[in-house]
Amino acid sequence: MKKIKNLLWRLAFLFLEHTTVDLPGGGQVVVLNTGALIGPEAEAMLQALHSRSTGGIWAHLKALVARGAKKFMSTFYVGYGHKSIGDCGTTTIFIEGVSMLVAKAIQDWPLYSGQEASTRYIDFAEQRFVNPAGNAEGKAVLEEWRSFYISAIPEVVSALKERYPRQDGEKESAYEKAINARAFDIMRGFLPAGATTNLAWHTNLRQAADKLMLLLHHPLLEVRQTAEAMEDALNEAFPSSFGHKRYEATEKYNESLMRDYLYTDSSCPDFEVSDDSIDRSLLSEYREALENRPQKTELPKYIKECGTLRFRFLLDFGSFRDIQRQRAVMQRMPLVVMNHGFNEWYMDELTPDLRGRAEELLKKQERSILALDVSPEERQYYVAMGYNLPNRLTGDLHALSYLVELRATRFVHPTLRKRAREMAAVLEKLFGEHGLVLHLDTEPDRFDVKRGEHDIIKIP
Repeated sequence: MKKIKNLLWRLAFLFLEHTTVDLPGGGQVVVLNTGALIGPEAEAMLQALHSRSTGGIWAHLKALVARGAKKFMSTFYVGYGHKSIGDCGTTTIFIEGVSMLVAKAIQDWPLYSGQEASTRYIDFAEQRFVNPAGNAEGKAVLEEWRSFYISAIPEVVSALKERYPRQDGEKESAYEKAINARAFDIMRGFLPAGATTNLAWHTNLRQAADKLMLLLHHPLLEVRQTAEAMEDALNEAFPSSFGHKRYEATEKYNESLMRDYLYTDSSCPDFEVSDDSIDRSLLSEYREALENRPQKTELPKYIKECGTLRFRFLLDFGSFRDIQRQRAVMQRMPLVVMNHGFNEWYMDELTPDLRGRAEELLKKQERSILALDVSPEERQYYVAMGYNLPNRLTGDLHALSYLVELRATRFVHPTLRKRAREMAAVLEKLFGEHGLVLHLDTEPDRFDVKRGEHDIIKIP
């Protein structure tokens, strides 16, 4: 019986029809069909009916069978604009073969949930790099980054093994993975932002529609094309939940928002607290909660009412990719540029020979990138991820304490860990006397082979 059930389960997955839309550059968008008998639209309908009647779920299930969800969703969610109904049905969208810039654009959303491929697990020897200039000069810049990245990896791995020899009791497989992870962390700084990646976006129907309204006006053509593909796929998968009426004034307003406010490229200090609006008097009401919070436990969300802190600091784009997914804080999207310098950590981790080659490469690449006939937004594709960018991060004590404890550990990329520890020091200085206790890694800079055990193993 078990074998028959397994066979039926496999057959069901083989015959599921997922909604797929191809992207112009060779990637694709896939809206997952889970095979659920009660899909996202039907689930949303049931919850909406449940909010307006005491008849109970069984009566609503009968209504679902008799009426279906199609007309209900198109009438009440789309037609009448009851947006909360769209919160009740969720879906997962897989976006494949898009640049790092597209991934960041999709993830630039307070309610984003999902995953993105790590630079530790992608083979960049063959991975496509997006070349918006569409010419040989642009391709040459991208291939220079690839060539250095591929050629340097073996030398970096060898140097790391000399620097961090395997200790007694450490598993060889975990050690090898930890060394490779460190090497990829170093060399990712020399990958261009135009390198392609994959990501997944788990969202409710309302958030998908709201986010797409902005992405459709993004300054980057690749983002707009990806947004159009996602909208087409969602329209096909859930025809009754999309196709909202568009208003010209709203479209113009969204276009102006994406043009005038999306990117920030202002001058930025190395690190500072630029605004502190925390109400100390109100904070005193939470002293016990601040003092008695155990490890791996969050502060109460009510503490948000006490106000926020704003940090400004330089951070390379590689590590911005990591911290940007910290959705409890508000962050601005920096324009990927070269005028804030290349993060020294990446250079310091190279062997003397590689460092010399890297310094010459950066000079050559900067001249070539600035010579490209592209817009500032398109130039981002050619800039390596090790370049520093201005970061503006605003959060309350609940969000900030969670962020620094999570990101100040030995398992986090060193350039981000440094900033997390600096923020932690500020929090302790400003609010330690008010009872704040942070639970931080006591050996943040130690090379730990357990990092090699953090991999997600592919099931054969």
